Amino acid sequence: MLSKMIYRRAQRGPLLKLTLTSKLKSSSLSTSAHSKSWATVTSQRCPATVQQHRSATKSQMHSKKITPCPSIYSSCFHTTSCRSAEYRIETDAFGEVKVRADRYWGAQTERSLGNFKINQPQDRMPSPIIKAFGILKGAAATVNMRYGLDSTIGKAIQEAAKEVADLKLIDHFPLVVWQTGSGTQSNMNANEVISNRAIEILGGKMGSKKPVHPNDHVNMSASSNDTFPTVMHIAAVLELRNELIPAIISLRDSLQVKVDEFEAKKIIKIGRTHLQDATPLTLAQEFSGYIAQLNYGLKRVEASLPDLHLLAQGGTAVGTGINTFKGFDEAIATEVSKMTCIEFKTAPNKFEALAAHDAIVEAHGTLNTLAVSLFKIAQDIRYLGSGPRCGLGELNLPENEPGSSIMPGKVNPTQCEALTMVCAQVMGNHAATSIGGMNGQFELNVFKPLIIRNLLHSVRILADGMRSFERNLVVGLKANEEKIASILRESLMLVTCLNPKIGYDMASKVAKNAHKKGITLKDSAMELNALSEEDFDKLVRPELMVGPSEYRK
Repeated sequence: MLSKMIYRRAQRGPLLKLTLTSKLKSSSLSTSAHSKSWATVTSQRCPATVQQHRSATKSQMHSKKITPCPSIYSSCFHTTSCRSAEYRIETDAFGEVKVRADRYWGAQTERSLGNFKINQPQDRMPSPIIKAFGILKGAAATVNMRYGLDSTIGKAIQEAAKEVADLKLIDHFPLVVWQTGSGTQSNMNANEVISNRAIEILGGKMGSKKPVHPNDHVNMSASSNDTFPTVMHIAAVLELRNELIPAIISLRDSLQVKVDEFEAKKIIKIGRTHLQDATPLTLAQEFSGYIAQLNYGLKRVEASLPDLHLLAQGGTAVGTGINTFKGFDEAIATEVSKMTCIEFKTAPNKFEALAAHDAIVEAHGTLNTLAVSLFKIAQDIRYLGSGPRCGLGELNLPENEPGSSIMPGKVNPTQCEALTMVCAQVMGNHAATSIGGMNGQFELNVFKPLIIRNLLHSVRILADGMRSFERNLVVGLKANEEKIASILRESLMLVTCLNPKIGYDMASKVAKNAHKKGITLKDSAMELNALSEEDFDKLVRPELMVGPSEYRK
């Protein structure tokens, strides 16, 4: 028995290095005694190393120096914290495969690691997908126990699936997005991890597939073709509800604080169309437009949710529901609803649910529109804050960090630039998502990993981008009232309010004359005898130009 074990993370990658601080007792244990004592130990220490020490020999454990050796996993995740003896044999339809002894995955996951060395590990399957796998597999175990799954096996699967849902076993999901378009490898990754962890919980031997089989038990009544799209929808709903929507609301509310602040000060500024001077408006009015954009964006996102609440589970291979039982699909949706506290329903047409992902394409379309809105908002604020002396300078942006490596004292609108880059990435993601959505041939869409990866990526960077923009820019944003007033006084577009009195043509002459001679509008009007000084002062009042006037006969 090991008397003490110390775990620590490797300097690079998620693997755990194991340092032994005591030697094994030299006395041998009988099979029954060994099993009994091991069951006790597994409840007290990290489960990831259990099979490693079951298979290790006494001489290996007494080795003082661990010699690094290469493996598929270490080459992908930049670590060499393994020994040649730290493997077990897993099997699949293609034969035997060596798998790191402290990894819960099995043969199919290991093969995928070797077959799809595409930007590993940076493009690993997103954690919300892993969480959703845990939720779904736990729900399936609950339902399958009603349809003949042994309760002991089912409960062990539930326990292992919960650990997956809680992301406690996230290091055991190394596969990248770039794999089969149905997500089969990731589904089997989940099946293998849950199977081996459940076997461990029951005191069995990892890799034996007994008493818990990854296909027969963990994947019971399911196919990757209905499991992965179900996981896609669960992950999408959770991320949209828990990450994106709160971020939109928070940014909107912070902008509303600024609107109230500007309204209280009655700040009037010059408007701009075509990047040229236009008629006045209040700063509060200008910012109210941003709030309206976010409100509409929020409504669009929320409107896309109902179709994402429809689950494909129960369609199995092509949508017919082969190898399931009547009522299985509805029962799964009910269990997922209980586990997430969000109402999910079974998709009324499983053929559409497997072969198309229009719901996710639509949802990403709302993210694309939101990105368009945010780009405009950030761009406006960046221009309004340009300067500090030679730009518009109507807004004073928070100074968060130095902006130049060569120009001392320069501060840049970094939050605006970061958010607009986020928006550009989301727009690119939407293009790829659209291409992915149209790649459903007959009974199955085969761009599933790409589609959900892009949605989750867009959700996360938009949510994080909005939170950063709010915290580091909007909260500290101030109006430069002196500069705003100065620009307003110099604007020629105040002449617009003279149209009803002197007509468009004469008002145009007044503006052009003022601009040509560099004089004020008032001086130009007097010079051209357009109207009296008294009438000019009565009509040219910016505070009366920020809304419609009362009609008088």
